[in-house]
Amino acid sequence: MKEELLELLKEFAYKKGEFKLSSGKTSEHYCNCKPVTLSGRGLTLSSLLMLEHIETNYVAGLTLGADPLVTGVAVCSALDKRLINSLIVRKEAKGHGTQSYIEGPLPKEGTKITVLEDVITTGGSAIQAVKRLRDAGYVVERVVAIVDRQEDGEADTAMKLAGLELISLYKLSEIAGVFL
Repeated sequence: MKEELLELLKEFAYKKGEFKLSSGKTSEHYCNCKPVTLSGRGLTLSSLLMLEHIETNYVAGLTLGADPLVTGVAVCSALDKRLINSLIVRKEAKGHGTQSYIEGPLPKEGTKITVLEDVITTGGSAIQAVKRLRDAGYVVERVVAIVDRQEDGEADTAMKLAGLELISLYKLSEIAGVFL
């Protein structure tokens, strides 16, 4: 299963060239997991592998990259009778109604939540989701990502400073096939 997902990532998510990343940095390696996580097989494999690292009854992530992941994990957990619920964290508060940052079946304050991410570069997106969740009264201690871009240990450092454990299914070097 892990090898099959790696092959999908190599074929459909990875590109080599010159790219500007969301962090503002440039890189010759680019990894966009959406072509994989928005396919039936890719999402199933990603969800099942992430599920192995989730010890909570809720998962959440910042929209858009985490949307398929939190949904996929919830579906796979239900098939396994674990019943994990998913939450989507907005980048901006909803402009009408409740003006909420968090969508989904909201748990009670103090509930532990695991944050999911497709690609971690500096950890900024995941930490933004964590901050919104913590501000709402939830406990977040772990981030599970598909790919760690290995940007000079920036994500690891940022996660530690935020009091988070980072688990990545793959390092970018595995997908690119080179030592980074």
